[in-house]
Amino acid sequence: MAKWLLVDGFNMAFRAFYGMPELTRTDGFPTGALHGWVKTMWRLQDQINPDGMLVFFDLGGSQDRLALHPEYKAQRKETPEPLEKQIPVIKELTRAMGLVGVELDGVESDDLLASQARVLANAGHEVLIVSADKDFAQCVDDRIKILLPPPTANPKLGWRVMDAQGVVEKFGVPPAQIAEYLALIGDTSDNIPGLNGVGPKTAAKWFAEFGTLEKIIASVGELKPERFREQVAARADDLRRNLKLTILSTKSPMLMVGKGEPAPVKLFALLEQMEMKSTLNEAKTRYSGQGELF
Repeated sequence: MAKWLLVDGFNMAFRAFYGMPELTRTDGFPTGALHGWVKTMWRLQDQINPDGMLVFFDLGGSQDRLALHPEYKAQRKETPEPLEKQIPVIKELTRAMGLVGVELDGVESDDLLASQARVLANAGHEVLIVSADKDFAQCVDDRIKILLPPPTANPKLGWRVMDAQGVVEKFGVPPAQIAEYLALIGDTSDNIPGLNGVGPKTAAKWFAEFGTLEKIIASVGELKPERFREQVAARADDLRRNLKLTILSTKSPMLMVGKGEPAPVKLFALLEQMEMKSTLNEAKTRYSGQGELF
């Protein structure tokens, strides 16, 4: 059995961008996110010591979800221009570090990651999903867990592993009910509208009592508080649509992806090009003896 880290690329890239000062190359090209990215990937390798590490990026939106809900993720702000400039370099650095970059046009990276996690788990491997995105809680089981990054408000907490019991403690429902739970309360980060006024506690109570979203809809006359009954009945089809949006696909066109190998020459050249001198010195120490150096 091998241990795999599956990294939510854009989630971690945004954290690297906002967690670092505004560093630039002498010509003004931004490099703060690049510094944060490389250091984060190395920290994960040092702390977890995985057998394989894959990083998932988005190339475009989910066509299936946009067909269901044209406003899906429409409220999200544009990626800040300095980060937008650094994303292609982040991808290059990722591959040069031997961390396979996975992306597929028209398929959300969340679906690619979730399906790869399932493939690896079914093959008997241990999987840690590196992300702060609550959607991935639905993937958690005996072999798949989430590695949560340090919260911005309290970085001293450090990286934390969330297992199935942790999902229940955080959300009030087990992993198998997370997609239905999000369909009911909504997900503002993805612009999925839930029921007005229905929060986590009410949703968890209903799932504990009725078990599934369909049974909640079927039992509308028994729901408490009673003020929600009319809304649930009127928006039953919206809730079913929401569920199609919140379920992560575990059926990817990609087969199991193997681990990569570092390309030190390319990595050193990139770091030198970006004028990341201290990172370059550390890279030369880390990758000494790996691959062709000359």
